[in-house]
Amino acid sequence: MNIPVPKPPVAAKRPRAETWHGYPKHDDYQWLKAENWQEVMHDPLLLPKEIRDFLEGENAYHEAVMAATKPLQEKLFQEMKGRIKEDDSSVPAPDGPFDYYSSYVTGGQHPRFCRKPRGSEGPEQLLLDGNLLAQGRDYFHFGGIDVSPDHGLIAWSFDGNGSEFYEMRVREAATGADRTDVLHNTAGEAVWAADGRSFFYTLQDENHRPLRTYRHVLGTTQEEDQLVFEEKDTGKFTGVAITHSQNYIVIDAHDHDTSELWIIDARRPEEKPRLVAPRVTGIEYDVEDWNGQFIIRTNEGGAEDYKLVTAPVESPGKENWADLVPHRPGIFIISYIVLKDWLIRMERENALPRIVVRNMASGEEHAIAFDEEAYSLGFGEMREYDTDTLRFTYSSMTTPLQVFDYDMRDRSRVLRKTQQVPSGHEPSDYVTRRLFAPAHDGETIPVTLLYRRDAKLDGSAPLWLYGYGSYGISIPAGFNTNILSLVNRGFIYAIAHVRGGQEKGRRWYKSGKMEMKQNTFRDFISCAEHLIAKGYTRKGSIVAQGGSAGGMLMGAVANMAPDLFRGIVAEVPFVDVLTTMLDDTLPLTPPEWPEWGNPRESRQAYEAIMAYSPYDRIEAKAYPHILAVGGLTDPRVTYWEPAKWVAKLRELKTDDNLLLLKTNMGAGHGGAPGRFDRLKEVAFVYAFGLKVAGLADAG
Repeated sequence: MNIPVPKPPVAAKRPRAETWHGYPKHDDYQWLKAENWQEVMHDPLLLPKEIRDFLEGENAYHEAVMAATKPLQEKLFQEMKGRIKEDDSSVPAPDGPFDYYSSYVTGGQHPRFCRKPRGSEGPEQLLLDGNLLAQGRDYFHFGGIDVSPDHGLIAWSFDGNGSEFYEMRVREAATGADRTDVLHNTAGEAVWAADGRSFFYTLQDENHRPLRTYRHVLGTTQEEDQLVFEEKDTGKFTGVAITHSQNYIVIDAHDHDTSELWIIDARRPEEKPRLVAPRVTGIEYDVEDWNGQFIIRTNEGGAEDYKLVTAPVESPGKENWADLVPHRPGIFIISYIVLKDWLIRMERENALPRIVVRNMASGEEHAIAFDEEAYSLGFGEMREYDTDTLRFTYSSMTTPLQVFDYDMRDRSRVLRKTQQVPSGHEPSDYVTRRLFAPAHDGETIPVTLLYRRDAKLDGSAPLWLYGYGSYGISIPAGFNTNILSLVNRGFIYAIAHVRGGQEKGRRWYKSGKMEMKQNTFRDFISCAEHLIAKGYTRKGSIVAQGGSAGGMLMGAVANMAPDLFRGIVAEVPFVDVLTTMLDDTLPLTPPEWPEWGNPRESRQAYEAIMAYSPYDRIEAKAYPHILAVGGLTDPRVTYWEPAKWVAKLRELKTDDNLLLLKTNMGAGHGGAPGRFDRLKEVAFVYAFGLKVAGLADAG
């Protein structure tokens, strides 16, 4: 029996006209932005009825279109769930008298935060149970979990609707009871003073901007909290952290290319913050402390790929910065850890990471590297300062995640954990490759591939191509059990490491932002064309996927080269770039101007964004099959961006291909918070891709 599919909703057109820099700007669908959007972030039930009716109509339509794939979605879900060790736990991290770790229980959606006496097998003390805390809530997601210096209290936070306004509470470790302290609208993290009687946190305003740092004294109300720092520039984010030594609380004011840090001695939390170095546009720095000095990572002085410098704690200004690890062009210092006797840095050269360990007494260095063509490295959880043990993680597209403890003195390593795949995984059944695709301007773009060893590399296979390419975020070539469900059904899976990320250093990022943003899109198209030319797939057999700023990439390439792609999956897509960057009341607009440009003030920026903004570049032509996914309470990419994009595409596109909008009416930017609910969302996306690729019946 065929179930009739309803016609897709047609959004009303309500013309709105503006003029910017002499250019007319017309928008028929801006009404989908609720005038009370700030209130909706706190209470989704306040969404105006006509907007809710449109979104729910689109949801009913995608449900009807995808109804026949329900068995496939369930099969995909069970497959992916079967690759998860349901009662998994992290490797315990020692901290004073305890080992701390997170764990799951079989069937549980949310993590548990636990500890045991150090070096023992028990007894386990359950500090926070996400499953218990989520009961009775439609949405629950942990924010920060921060233990006091004496291990007696835990400042913890949660998001109750996906809007990323975190409610913070304080729990007694001994009793499991929460104290009366309740803080609203925080950014999630707490940083304890050394005496454990107060902590610092960041407050978000009604526009979701984290501009103020407060100090909360236990037992007092939030209204009594002391304002410690206020950022006047709405184009900056602020946050609060602590150095690894636990000596200094660090308040950070930054945007995407400029930073300024203020410090407070953790033993004297009442003191006013002290400036490290005044902000200079385009100069970034971060700070750790060691032996009466600050160790600072910075791009100051033309150090495009960053360097490490030292400065006296008492006079840390730039005039006193001295090179410790000088700048080396092409070797990008990603991050670093400072321990009592060691300096460890993560760096990347030619799209491959490595770890370099430095003995602070002798200055001797050695590197930890690996042999696969493409892989992912990371630092593991390290809670202590006085240790000779470095914890790091390793994986590749074929190798499950491994956790190592590395003795930096004798250079031996102990494998503490290998990610288990209960349903089975044989790495030798798969191949991972690193290719370099030629770009339009002579650059070479890293591409990571995963496919079955028995795959036919004759152009007949469909290809799933993932991309991001913004904010300097590099996409790791790490292990992901979910994508095995695509590869096992015949897809070749590829990651295009396009400009806008930092896979090839800071210049790779800088040449994919602002007026050079179109390099990101052209790189993605170049990767697709190269994979076609090399016989991995054929034109029109590619499903492209990206989320957030990667969703903007999807919208751009759908406009620029629609014939290359069979399908487009755009998750929480930033597609209405020009309108958003013109609206300085939105949460992220002013801080985003260094990434995209400020079209309010600059005609050049307006023209550059207008040239690629996916919503504004929609034309009357054929498009690939498209799935757009949004979240109603998303503060980063607001729900109306994918909604407007789909409404305009419905009006103008000339093809009969699928165009689906799925809005999660009870979640934000990250989708469903529970680990199994999230898998159901992945299964839906994969079912869409398999359906449009003609593989819905495969496997």
